[in-house]
Amino acid sequence: MGERREYTKAFKESAVEMVVSSGRKFKDVAGELGISPENLRRWRREAEEEERQEPQQASPGKENQQDKELARLRKEVADLRETNEILKKAVAIFSSNILR
Repeated sequence: MGERREYTKAFKESAVEMVVSSGRKFKDVAGELGISPENLRRWRREAEEEERQEPQQASPGKENQQDKELARLRKEVADLRETNEILKKAVAIFSSNILR
């Protein structure tokens, strides 16, 4: 029986990414990398399980962008609420003038 080989996490992730991003068959990618297609299938299942168990962590740059976007959206909501209140008051004033 063959010798059991150890693969780094980076290698496994890279191999799975090759399958996912290229849309190629496990057999083709595994043959190219010199590994078993079953190993590649198992690594993909494990990666999918990890993704389900751990919430997606944004990269530091993305977090910053998300924080900025969230602040911008909050400000926009506040502005829209203020505008809505002004319009409600204007409608009340105009409708009271029409009734007189």
